[in-house]
Amino acid sequence: MPAKSTVTLTDARYPARLRERLSTEALPRLTLLGNPDILAMPNTALFCSARCPGSAILRAYDQAARWRDAGRCIISGFHSPVEKECLRVLLRGTQPIILCPARALPKRIPPEWQTALDAGRLLLLSAFPETETRITADLARRRNEFVAALADEAWFAHITPGGQSEALARRVATWGIGPTQPSHD
Repeated sequence: MPAKSTVTLTDARYPARLRERLSTEALPRLTLLGNPDILAMPNTALFCSARCPGSAILRAYDQAARWRDAGRCIISGFHSPVEKECLRVLLRGTQPIILCPARALPKRIPPEWQTALDAGRLLLLSAFPETETRITADLARRRNEFVAALADEAWFAHITPGGQSEALARRVATWGIGPTQPSHD
């Protein structure tokens, strides 16, 4: 299994995009497990509100399959139910994936991630200290901003009006990377 490593804000390997987009909110230390070269690849951030209509779910699965087949690197927290299912679709491919939990990196790697991790196509990336072991709404919000700040483009499977995804979509738009989103249902 690959070893964990860290990158600090002053390290040359720290993603410049985070410094640019997050400015004073840039996270001081990142913990990585997996292939760090994946960070340099063009990627698309995947987001989906926790509650969404069935039509949005089907579109998200279809989009994940297209990304998988095209070899596109996807970055996400893969936390909402739709994002989790998209991860399952992506894990069946060979393209790179960046998974960012809204907490410290897990102590145990789920077996379904291990094959991709061993193949060098999965990077687990956390912006949170080892003491953050439980996901909170605030950590999820900060993680989503972090994921978006790393992305070349952002794709929202569904945005619930007035929700956290809507606020994130507005911020992403100020960075000029989207958001792209299927039509509202």
